[in-house]
Amino acid sequence: MKIKHVLLLLTAFIPAYLLLAPKTAPVPSDLRDAVSDGAYEGLAGSASGSTAPEVPLPAAQAEENSGKSIYGSDDRLDYYEGDAGMKALADSVVSLWEAKQVKLADGKASLDVMNFGAAASLCPGEKFREQPIGAFCSGTLVGEDIVMTAGHCILDEAKCADTKLVFGYSLKNAGDYPRSVPAEDVYSCKSIVKRDLDMNPGFFASVFNGGPGPDFALIKLDRKPAGRKPLPIHRKAKPAKGDKLFVIGHPVGLPAKIAGSAKVRDASPKYFFKADLDTFGGNSGSAVFNAGTNLIEGILVRGDVDFVNSPAGCRMASVVPQDGGRGEAVTKISVLEKFIP
Repeated sequence: MKIKHVLLLLTAFIPAYLLLAPKTAPVPSDLRDAVSDGAYEGLAGSASGSTAPEVPLPAAQAEENSGKSIYGSDDRLDYYEGDAGMKALADSVVSLWEAKQVKLADGKASLDVMNFGAAASLCPGEKFREQPIGAFCSGTLVGEDIVMTAGHCILDEAKCADTKLVFGYSLKNAGDYPRSVPAEDVYSCKSIVKRDLDMNPGFFASVFNGGPGPDFALIKLDRKPAGRKPLPIHRKAKPAKGDKLFVIGHPVGLPAKIAGSAKVRDASPKYFFKADLDTFGGNSGSAVFNAGTNLIEGILVRGDVDFVNSPAGCRMASVVPQDGGRGEAVTKISVLEKFIP
């Protein structure tokens, strides 16, 4: 009898454990940092190990299931194309770089960059193909010396110590491709103030919360940025379906891009909402703004495959209808607002 009871208990316990126990998994391929998303795959390889789907060139933009990072028209603009209000916001956006890519000398910081078109094997005519890439994530100044980014961008204190944060990596004029910035615009990550990353919460938690958990990091800079204003967040925000949005960040590690004409698709998950933002790997950590108030509604953290391959031997941005694809995931600002001064 005792053996039978033990077997019955094991039969009940093991399936429950398998469902409830958090699962260790590789870095998800839909994260929006440039390395995880394979943005540099053509030159340096992809951390995710995934490849873009092959689609005949003429049909690539109509293939709904082959990647969905551009929704409708490509709304990304360079800094110089934005109005005064957009430029003021972009001035408080920061790009994240590996320390070895930023070399300081004679009051200038030289940036170790690659040509986007060559590195990603882009097809002729692809937007921004002639520009430099190099940053691996994006961030935003939200306190006097506090930067907000994605939790998967800064995994631990070691990554913090190996990261340089660069303000002003943007095109001030057409064709003026930045390969250096003033040394005063480069900062170090002094410490992690608060961080959370819960990509694999377990079966029941995922079902109950509508998907993965939080993904954010608040990091302290080595000094207060001069001439940069912390951007306000939307406290007690309750994003709703249809709310208009825009995002400012560094897609594929490019100089800063402003992308609007987007909206909230689904705000029902507990920790994030879905939106039709034109974002890529490298946009992880980008602030997502309410287009009506210019207040920060969240942090861009996940999305779809960015590029599709062509038999012609080149790659192009994946495009779907404005309401197509599965959308981009944005950590709700309410998840971390209590940690922001």
